[in-house]
Amino acid sequence: MNFNIVTLGCKVNQYESQAMREDLLKNGFELSESKDFADITIINSCTVTSVSDAKNRKIINKVRRNNPSGIIVLTGCMPQAFPENSENFKNCDIVLGNAKRAELVPMINKYIANSVTNISISEHTGKNEAYEKLSVTSLGEHTRAFIKIEDGCNRFCSYCIIPYARGRVRSKELSDLKTEVEQVALNGYKEIVLVGINLSAYGLNKDFNLADAVECACSVDGIERVRLGSIEPEQMDEELIARLAAQPKFCPQFHLSLQSGCDKTLRDMNRHYDTFEYATIVENLRNAFDNSSMTTDVMVGFAGESEEDFKASMDFVKKIGFAKVHVFPYSRRQGTVAASAPNQVAPQEKERRAKLMGEQVLQSRKEFLATQVGLSETVLVERFRHGYLEGYTKNYTPVHIITNKDDLCGQIVNVRIVKSFDDYCEGELL
Repeated sequence: MNFNIVTLGCKVNQYESQAMREDLLKNGFELSESKDFADITIINSCTVTSVSDAKNRKIINKVRRNNPSGIIVLTGCMPQAFPENSENFKNCDIVLGNAKRAELVPMINKYIANSVTNISISEHTGKNEAYEKLSVTSLGEHTRAFIKIEDGCNRFCSYCIIPYARGRVRSKELSDLKTEVEQVALNGYKEIVLVGINLSAYGLNKDFNLADAVECACSVDGIERVRLGSIEPEQMDEELIARLAAQPKFCPQFHLSLQSGCDKTLRDMNRHYDTFEYATIVENLRNAFDNSSMTTDVMVGFAGESEEDFKASMDFVKKIGFAKVHVFPYSRRQGTVAASAPNQVAPQEKERRAKLMGEQVLQSRKEFLATQVGLSETVLVERFRHGYLEGYTKNYTPVHIITNKDDLCGQIVNVRIVKSFDDYCEGELL
């Protein structure tokens, strides 16, 4: 029988989908040649917003319409966060929570044998829950490999459902990380990205931390770059930063989650830092790394955010000078504290603020890209497009390299950056 996997959400989900893909292939299933039709369709869901849930259900219904006799498996964060919501499981034959991926193949075989719908979701067991042992050998068509090293979150931000979907912080053992990175390197990957739900909490209550994970990954022959996924400001102290800076393979790009540049809003969000602490971390990173880049996420229109709060956030974001910012309006999430908070901001006002913040950060991005002109950098080539190669420098600057060479994908090449535009730079091969 053949299968497809539909992945929604974050890079952790992408990693977990690849782990499930390899498990299915190892057990005799085949990848469908069609992206629209398969004997088995696995939907790895995201539940970060109510819009995400609606998208999950839309995909499930579409798959069922197109393939009435196919097997549909729902897994990921949506069933884990809302196990009581049977509407989410409509048209699904198998439903697996986030702690049940090891049951995927046995449950598919059981369904093939008896066609009985099976829902298997167990609650997370708290701080003593074991880390789920998943591993991958590749990331499909990606030119960089995402390696999950951490799961769960202890923060309970007032707008976020993820701690309920992912449980408490757990971490991959360094020996398992080393083995996995070695396998990925053998398959030709030159860059890996360490990812997690709350990545900077890696090693919490253990005798290792995020710097140990980076050093472990950098020690593997064949790996030329090690990058971090999104990180929270917590635990990014000067000692950890110094250890990261000592690794020549480490990429100086930091997606340091902000959410708001207003201290009052940060408190309302139950974020565990203020703008002074955040700015200090940014300063420490810039002092430790040459030509580093800072990227982030910023939410506007959070419950209770006044016009003055929004302006304070705008001013702080401008002050930091991010290389790129993902701006999005706050979306109320069932099951979170903020969903029932007073003084909700009107939808049209949230959109107005998102537009203003978006315009500001686009200017910051343009200014950052201009600082890259004249530099000689290495670029990991990702794809060839109509007369140019497209890839990223170590600080994640997107570069278009004008050339007819189409055989460099997956390779790291030396480039001089000669021009900058609104959203990318142009470079020439050295």
